[in-house]
Amino acid sequence: MSSAPVYADLTPDCVLNAIDALGLRCDGRLLQLNSFENRVFQVGLDDGSACVAKFYRPQRWSDAAILEEHAFSVELAAREIPVVPPLAIAGATLHHAFGHRFALFARQGGRTPELEQPEVLEWIGRFLGRIHAVGATGSYRARPALDIDSFGVEPRQLIAAGPWLPSELRAGWLAAVDQALDAVREVWQRAGRVRQLRLHGDCHAGNLLWTDRGPHFVDFDDSRLGPAVQDLWMLLAGDAAQMRAQLDALLRGYAVFHDFDRRELQLVEALRTLRLIHYSAWIARRWDDPAFPAAFPWFGTARYWQERIVELRDQLTLMRAPPLLSDWI
Repeated sequence: MSSAPVYADLTPDCVLNAIDALGLRCDGRLLQLNSFENRVFQVGLDDGSACVAKFYRPQRWSDAAILEEHAFSVELAAREIPVVPPLAIAGATLHHAFGHRFALFARQGGRTPELEQPEVLEWIGRFLGRIHAVGATGSYRARPALDIDSFGVEPRQLIAAGPWLPSELRAGWLAAVDQALDAVREVWQRAGRVRQLRLHGDCHAGNLLWTDRGPHFVDFDDSRLGPAVQDLWMLLAGDAAQMRAQLDALLRGYAVFHDFDRRELQLVEALRTLRLIHYSAWIARRWDDPAFPAAFPWFGTARYWQERIVELRDQLTLMRAPPLLSDWI
């Protein structure tokens, strides 16, 4: 862990001066937006407009990895897919100032989509199909794949090596996570080799904004290679019948633009399990950032880890149950 708090020198003056250095004149309006991984600001400009500035977390991604994500977003926008790509200024989308890396984006408003509406899910599904049709035409070199090691094994090792597990719950959590990872491997083996394509990677309702013209997708920061179902399952919620109806609506739209491999439905609960393990490790990795102890004061408590043990045991049951099915594939 770093001894100096991350972003400690990212003051309002630093943010405004970094943008001014690109030739954009700021008017002093600065609003920090909700983001833990990076620091994101809405910045007012002299002409009365505003842009969004994302300052990247140091040492998380290489410049090459960030530029790959930028290129994918630009490629999608060029196909008239509703994403918010980085702005190119003087021919560049990634900028450096005062030891920080940042990108600027157009400010794009919208509201949370009504995911309980089948027509909304079908509309989102059509655009996800288009995103994946483009994602399948290329690959990533600098960005990683979503796999069991990076989302399960490495997070397990990080938590086990740290001070966060209460001693009385350590053996219970380790047993639960090891059993869960064994089940994930079994599910992956049953599904067989599935296609890896460029994904949004973190396609939940918070990264979708809705307007009268439909959805647009924001924040491709977690974009990586993985199975298509990764961008679908986080939009599902409720009991099995509700999730099946939601999946049907998504795939009605999706199948218009891209084929979906039904074997991937076996991966839904395995991917959910990996995300749960990864989430705890994500908090642990960021604990030297003062924003994290303030936002997650319950992390490391006995209650938190008791809940994680129960959660993993529940996932074992779900991974052993028949997979979610759809009539649309």
